[in-house]
Amino acid sequence: MRADRVFAYGATAGLIGDRILGDPRRGHPVAAFGRAATAVERALWRDDRARGVLHTLICAGGAAAVGALGARAVRSRPAATRIALTAVATWAVVGGTSLGREARAIGGALAAGDAEVARERLPHLCGRDPQALDGQQMARAVVESVAENTSDAVVGALVWGAAAGVPGLLAFRAVNTLDAMVGHKSPRHLRYGWASARLDDLMGWPGARLTALAAAAAGPDRRGAVRAWRADAAAHPSPNAGPVEASFAGALGVRLGGTLSYGGRIEHRAVLNGEEGRPVEAADIERAVRLSRQVTWLALGACVALRCAVSYGIRKGRG
Repeated sequence: MRADRVFAYGATAGLIGDRILGDPRRGHPVAAFGRAATAVERALWRDDRARGVLHTLICAGGAAAVGALGARAVRSRPAATRIALTAVATWAVVGGTSLGREARAIGGALAAGDAEVARERLPHLCGRDPQALDGQQMARAVVESVAENTSDAVVGALVWGAAAGVPGLLAFRAVNTLDAMVGHKSPRHLRYGWASARLDDLMGWPGARLTALAAAAAGPDRRGAVRAWRADAAAHPSPNAGPVEASFAGALGVRLGGTLSYGGRIEHRAVLNGEEGRPVEAADIERAVRLSRQVTWLALGACVALRCAVSYGIRKGRG
């Protein structure tokens, strides 16, 4: 069976597996990678970029190498085995079901007026300071996290899976995890995490644009999504979160961005869809989760189509 069909069937099976099973409560492969990356950091850390580059190469390169070895081991096996490997890798690196579950739990608490429960659960989803947020601000934080993580935890992985198979899936997830671990601007990681942050920006670029496009196509306000993306995305400090959050904001008709609090540090970000949108409400969390799922399946279709088109072009060129 051709590689494009293996990816199509395997990625679809992996997303269905995530939809049914979600993340395992124990022994998640991403958690195991995180522990290994932490051990590498303990051995390598110095307050300079060169050590951080080495850290990124070892961790991300190691994940890609594991994927390449696995793909090579099943290369001559029956198609079902190769599909199964792609399915397991896809399931291991995407996190759409857990993302939706955590978002809905917070949304339910907010809808019930239980702000304390919402504050307890918010750190499971994002790094904001929950004690500094009221109900509306928590709802906004959840919608922003759903938007950004749709790209980071799902669509970006599919893009790199389509481009490079199992090694691409694992490498993307490794880089995204490293960015979350060391890519922030804390004193310890400002230099050491530079390489991980820049590589995450690079690898996340195509997935973020595909996520924004899919949100505009699937959202209830398509024109609003495109308008907010074009007008406001560049004002966001992240080159990839900007298009995604702006497109979600316009599609849902809400305002995102503004003042944020991370680890006691206050950030004042541009408001996304500020002229047309309204403040986020608890009910918008469910709308964002539904949009995230629609984006996921649209992105899968786009990735499969692109992989098939490239394969067809290669075959025609050889013929």
